[in-house]
Amino acid sequence: MPDTTTIKELLEAGAHFGHQTSRWHPAMKRYIFTKRNGIHIIDLEQTTVMLDKACNFIQQLAAEGGTVLFVGTKKQAQESIEQEAQRCGMFYVNQRWLGGVLTNFATIQARIDYLVRLEDQQSRGDFERLPKKEAMKLGEKIQRLNRNMGGFKEMTRLPDALFIVDPIKEKIALAEAKRVGIPVVAIVDTNCNPANIDHPIPANDDAIRALKLICSKIADAVIEGKTGDATATGEGAGLPEGMEIGKPLIFTPDDEARDEARDKARDKARDEARDEARDEARDEARDEARDKARDEAKEAEA
Repeated sequence: MPDTTTIKELLEAGAHFGHQTSRWHPAMKRYIFTKRNGIHIIDLEQTTVMLDKACNFIQQLAAEGGTVLFVGTKKQAQESIEQEAQRCGMFYVNQRWLGGVLTNFATIQARIDYLVRLEDQQSRGDFERLPKKEAMKLGEKIQRLNRNMGGFKEMTRLPDALFIVDPIKEKIALAEAKRVGIPVVAIVDTNCNPANIDHPIPANDDAIRALKLICSKIADAVIEGKTGDATATGEGAGLPEGMEIGKPLIFTPDDEARDEARDKARDKARDEARDEARDEARDEARDEARDKARDEAKEAEA
C-alpha cells in the first residue's frame, strides 16, 4: 500500500484552499469544511481518505499490468504531469487534448505512425536530400506532433484509467473516458462535479505544490504496483535471504511501536489542522459580528 499522505503535507502544500464561495458546485458540499474570507476550505480529512482509495485503485491496476494516462494541460500542472508520468513509466497529455484520443483511437494511432515515420526519415538523414524549405517545414511538423502526442506516442492501446487534473478544463477527456467506459481518477476543486468521477480527490487544483504532491502519490502507487507484481511473480524473488514463501510474517514490538507512533503523529496533525480551521472560522465570525454591530451603532447615531 502506498505511503499515507498526512494532513500536514496537504496543509503545507495549500491543498485546502478552494474557489470563491460564489463559484462552488453544490455537489462538493460534503467535501467542504468551512469558508473563510469568501473562499471555501476543503476538508483535508476526506482528502486523505479519498487519495488513499485512489492510490490503492491505481496500485492494483498497475499490478495487473494496466496503464494510466496522466492528463493535465493547465500551466500549473504541465510540469508535474510530465515529470511524474515519465518517472512511473506511464503516458501523459500536458499540452492539448486532441479530440478523439479515446473515442477515435485508430485515427490518432495513424497520426502517431506518421510521426514515427517522419522521425525515422530524419534520423536516417533523408531530410538532407530535400529542399531546405521543405525540410524545415517537416522539422516543424515533427515538433508540433511531438508537442501534442509525444507523451502517448508509445501507447498502442486504450489506457485502463485516466488521472485528470481539473475535470472542468479537461471536460472533453472526461466525456471520452465515460463514453468508452474508462475509470477516471481526478483532482476536484470546489467548482467541480464529483458525480462524474469514479475516484474523486477533493483538493486545490491550482496550487503547484498541491498538484505535485498528489501527482507524486499517484506515480508512487503505479511504481509500487509494478514492483509488487514483479516480486509476486518471481517465485520468492526479492525476499530477504532465509525467508520462504508461505511463512507468516512476525511483527516485532519495534514495528508495533513505530506504527503506533506514526498513527499518533497522523492523528495529532489532523487535530491541529481541524483546530486551526475552527479557530480561524470562529475569529472571522466574531470580527464580522463586531463590525456589523459597530456599523449599526454608527447608523443609529446618525
